[in-house]
Amino acid sequence: MAKFEEKEYNTSSFDLNLWKNIFLLMKDQFKELYKLAFYCVGISLCECAFPYFYKLAIDSFATNYANIDNLKYFVIIFIINIILSGLFCYLFLHQAGKIEMEYAYDIRKKCFDKLMNLSFSYYDVTPSGWIVARVSNDIARLAEIVSWSFLDVCYGVVKMVAIALVMLVINAKLAMIIIVIMPFILLTSIYFQNRILKHSREIRKINSKITNDYNEGITGAKTTKTLNLEHQNFEAFKADTLSMKESSIRSGIITSIYMPTIVAFSALCSALIMYYGGNAVIMKTIEFGTLVMFVQYITEFFDPIRQLARIISDLQMAQAAGERVLSLLDTDSDIADSEEVIAKYGDIMHPKKENYESIEGNVSFKHVKFYYNPNEIILDDFNLDVHNKQTIALVGETGSGKSTIINLLCRFYEPVEGSIEIDGVDYRKRSIGYLHDNIGYVLQAPHLFSGSIKDNILYGNTNATMEDVKEVCHMLNADSFIEKMENGYDSEVGEQGNLLSTGQKQLISFARALVRKPKIFVLDEATSSIDTQTEAIIQYAIDNIMKQHTCFIVAHRLSTIVNADRILVISKGKIIESGNHMQLMKLKGQYYRLYTNQFNEDIANKWDVAC
Repeated sequence: MAKFEEKEYNTSSFDLNLWKNIFLLMKDQFKELYKLAFYCVGISLCECAFPYFYKLAIDSFATNYANIDNLKYFVIIFIINIILSGLFCYLFLHQAGKIEMEYAYDIRKKCFDKLMNLSFSYYDVTPSGWIVARVSNDIARLAEIVSWSFLDVCYGVVKMVAIALVMLVINAKLAMIIIVIMPFILLTSIYFQNRILKHSREIRKINSKITNDYNEGITGAKTTKTLNLEHQNFEAFKADTLSMKESSIRSGIITSIYMPTIVAFSALCSALIMYYGGNAVIMKTIEFGTLVMFVQYITEFFDPIRQLARIISDLQMAQAAGERVLSLLDTDSDIADSEEVIAKYGDIMHPKKENYESIEGNVSFKHVKFYYNPNEIILDDFNLDVHNKQTIALVGETGSGKSTIINLLCRFYEPVEGSIEIDGVDYRKRSIGYLHDNIGYVLQAPHLFSGSIKDNILYGNTNATMEDVKEVCHMLNADSFIEKMENGYDSEVGEQGNLLSTGQKQLISFARALVRKPKIFVLDEATSSIDTQTEAIIQYAIDNIMKQHTCFIVAHRLSTIVNADRILVISKGKIIESGNHMQLMKLKGQYYRLYTNQFNEDIANKWDVAC
């Protein structure tokens, strides 16, 4: 089976194509972005006007009393600028926050939609921690940075351009001091941004591993304790967190070096302005108010650049997060319906159930070939015909291909060659949702969701009534333990059903599958992890189910399949024996040996218990 490999964009600096794709995800917020851009320009222009107002106040009123009559007009204009600045700031902050929330909401919907449509193979090779980190940390980071830090860059650029234009108009010679220093600042920024990006990627990758370690450590806590692996797990986790710490420190050092460097350039520029500007004031070639304006403009001009260290770090981390989010959204499912099928039946998220035809339950495997690895073929020219309401049991050693046949039947995977037909129609000519809507599947390891027993059963069919729930539970004899619980069907099952026994969880999973009223029923070693008493209860339920559905049973305990219409012994992807229980026992082949060995083991176990 394929090994998980995280897709990464090959970039050493800002990837314009990546950022284009990131912003294309914002297409639903483009109108809101235009408003935000307008507010951004408004704030920049209002703030750029303040130093110029100070120049006017000094040159027109503080040193020239002849213009004192115009002071009231100046004050009115100054107050209007303050009000506009505050209004634009409020609108900017409100709009940016709105865009951040809507952007995160839209991307999470897209990611969840993608995850719902991806095939089993994706989850087979992708760590759950990687997925959790993408839809939580990375999307939150991306939305925050796109809405705030990237806009801080836009705000800073607009402000710097406005300041530069004003300074060039007022005094081009003093403005040239900044223009001469700017190339050095740009080269410094480019150098540091590449270093910051490298460390940001490393931090995000380690963070994903830590998230996965957390997830596995919590879900596998019981296994860890029973195997006495706490110390080993702690040391492995400690190594990852130490690596995260060291990478974060290296990133912090680079950022801390960059900030003082920009401050030094700013101080140098201010000193040169003060020197040449001060001499010009003494020589009376410029007014004192102009010098004050230039000094304030230098501070305003370099403030966005001083913030650039933080902004670049944030943007680089956003790019690293964006790479991972896009790698999820760009993942193609191995199993997908054709456009013609989707047009008729809809997709997983938008099914057109009114077009679903009824299923009788006839199944045919025709010359099916399948493999996970081309060098290890599992099924080759596999053929099987199953009639409506017929029960087929699959037995064989581990790795013989039993579960693969079931996975192909359920279209979790598709044949490499050949076809699988449902009622004489290739199942690829109907939608995945259509097929799954008609299949009841019970896993070997039952999985329950947090909530009540009733909620877990209704999860299989949200349109079912309480009468339907009670009916299937009565059929399975599950009502015998449910009604003894304090809250009956409203009793909580706990996280992953940990308040119930394994057998009780399996009965609930049976009920959940049965309430769907499927035409095809699949049991994948569903009785391998339960006690003998529960097995007897489930066996009674299986016998009832077999009368009403086409059933496929992957059997670990052969006592559960003695009533199957046909038992197939699978070895290396081939059917080596076929028949009912009595026929295969008379044949005294592989099935006979498996059954008698297991029967003798059961007798021995019962004797040990009795003793």
